Amino acid sequence: MAAVPLPQHQNDSWYLSLLGLAESFRTANPPKIKLCIHCLESIFQFNPPPGIEARTHLQLGSLLFTHTKNTDLARSHLEKAWLLTQTVPGFDDVRYEAAAILANLYYKHQNQIQLAKSLLRKAISTSQPAPYWHFRLLFQLAQIHAWEGDNISACELLGHGAESAAMAGAYYTRVMFMLSKAMLLLMDKKFHEVHPLLALCNSMLESWTGHPTHRETLRVYLLVLQVTNFLMVGQVKSVKPYLKQLQQSIQTITALHTDDEPPPSHPADLFQWLPKEHMCVLVYLVTVMHSMQAGYMDKAQKYTDKALMQIEKLKILDSSPILSTFQLMLLEHIIMCRLVMGQQSIAVQEISQACHVCHEQPKLFVTHGAQLHTLLGLYAMSMGCLDSAEGQLNAALRIMSNTMAASRLASSTHPRPQTESRLSQQPELWMFTSLNLAIVYLRSGKNQQLLSLLERINPDTYPSSSHAMTAAGYYIRGLQSFFQERYHEAKRYLRETLKMSNAEDLNRLTSCSLVLLGHIFLSLGNSRESMNMVLPAMQLASKIPDVDIQMWSAHLLKDLYHMMGDPIRAGEGGQMHYNFSQQQMNERFRSSQQIEHNLIQWLDGPCPMHLAVTDGPSHSGTIL
Repeated sequence: MAAVPLPQHQNDSWYLSLLGLAESFRTANPPKIKLCIHCLESIFQFNPPPGIEARTHLQLGSLLFTHTKNTDLARSHLEKAWLLTQTVPGFDDVRYEAAAILANLYYKHQNQIQLAKSLLRKAISTSQPAPYWHFRLLFQLAQIHAWEGDNISACELLGHGAESAAMAGAYYTRVMFMLSKAMLLLMDKKFHEVHPLLALCNSMLESWTGHPTHRETLRVYLLVLQVTNFLMVGQVKSVKPYLKQLQQSIQTITALHTDDEPPPSHPADLFQWLPKEHMCVLVYLVTVMHSMQAGYMDKAQKYTDKALMQIEKLKILDSSPILSTFQLMLLEHIIMCRLVMGQQSIAVQEISQACHVCHEQPKLFVTHGAQLHTLLGLYAMSMGCLDSAEGQLNAALRIMSNTMAASRLASSTHPRPQTESRLSQQPELWMFTSLNLAIVYLRSGKNQQLLSLLERINPDTYPSSSHAMTAAGYYIRGLQSFFQERYHEAKRYLRETLKMSNAEDLNRLTSCSLVLLGHIFLSLGNSRESMNMVLPAMQLASKIPDVDIQMWSAHLLKDLYHMMGDPIRAGEGGQMHYNFSQQQMNERFRSSQQIEHNLIQWLDGPCPMHLAVTDGPSHSGTIL
């Protein structure tokens, strides 16, 4: 129950006494919710005026909704508050707060989606004289449409909100609406609409003369979207200046003392995108995403440790689901880094941690189940368990296909404006999973399955918006040609990969392409060109570090120096290759002895938590 100011015309001592007593019970340590509810229920014994009766129903409904499982009784009180205020002037706050909480109850707890939407539409239609509530209800309805996959309707509502905020002079809220719309357009890959909208927001912030905290909050929101845009399309080099601005902006926000700031210039500018602490975690997350794509594994690990420590601290007092989402995304990225660095035993423990996060927040498994199976597929590949890798990667693709089919069925059963299916919303995940499955088929000699898959992931015909995925597609074509000993064709594909990866500092793809080109030149007997490829591949792989590429390069260097009649360096290359091989063999054995290793057998249904038993590694401080 929020503390609510008493209407000026109401001075009855009985009401003040009961309300004060109820508030004392609510704020007690620990709160005495049952006694608070009894005090509020006693107000009805005095036959209060309709406005006070409505406010009391709202307070009771809010308490029951927040602190109990009695949603039916909460619904009854909230519906009474909503109905009573239809004819009582001066109680807009009660009317629209009741509508907001009631819609939330309908949607999240009773699955009455249409009822929630209908209530919010009715409230929005009458709330224009109360700008704050008008904007809040628009945000809420847009969020429900977005949750339902109807981003078109959500964007229309956010666009209407931006126009209304501009007319009301609530410029902070206007930009908030515009950035929220840009985020949905970005999710739908509508880049031709996103870019001018982000440019307009940037222009408005450049000329901002209002609240400093508001300006920096919006700037972080804008920069997160801009950075995400570049990372979605695999432009790792182009994003660097925006990422640097984002890191500087979050430092500015953390240095601002918000308690000393003046109130917002418009009474409706009361919305918060994210708490400051959550924004810090998000900036860590996008930094990790960039570091992984660029091939800076040590840097990714450093920022993952910082972010996970921050999340652990926040979770002590903050149960916000978004923290679990951030935690899961961080784990997904650091797991891939661990596998590149040859740390399988830690990676599988972190996969187990990801399963635990999804178990605690079941909705996350719906949105991240395919990612979990992909990660298990990558882990199985790194362990040499190709049959398990094939099963896991196919399980991930099956989840994405089933989600698309379910989306189509829902569309035909309940016609509504549809955005792209989940499969097309995640083309990079589908492409990434398919490319790694192609590697499994190549290594397993399953040519028929490979040819069928390659038809669907041909970089010349697949409509991927990702620079990185297109470059990786050419690498797979080059790898296939190498296996078939079509060396000149392989070189053509790999040079295309090199051109694209060098343009955007995709260091892992660059090192993979260089070492494969070195192997091709060695097979053709051109030791000089081979050496020109293998040495930079080794240097780059050592910088990442990428154990598989280092081991591959060391093997080639041994052969090259042997061909050149340099037994000392050939011996050094051989010893280096032996050291990497022993390191990998020991790590694989250590990982295979952990119970979490058996997760590679899980191909369907919910995660088998009896296999995900570890607390995972402490965060204190060749796969594509």
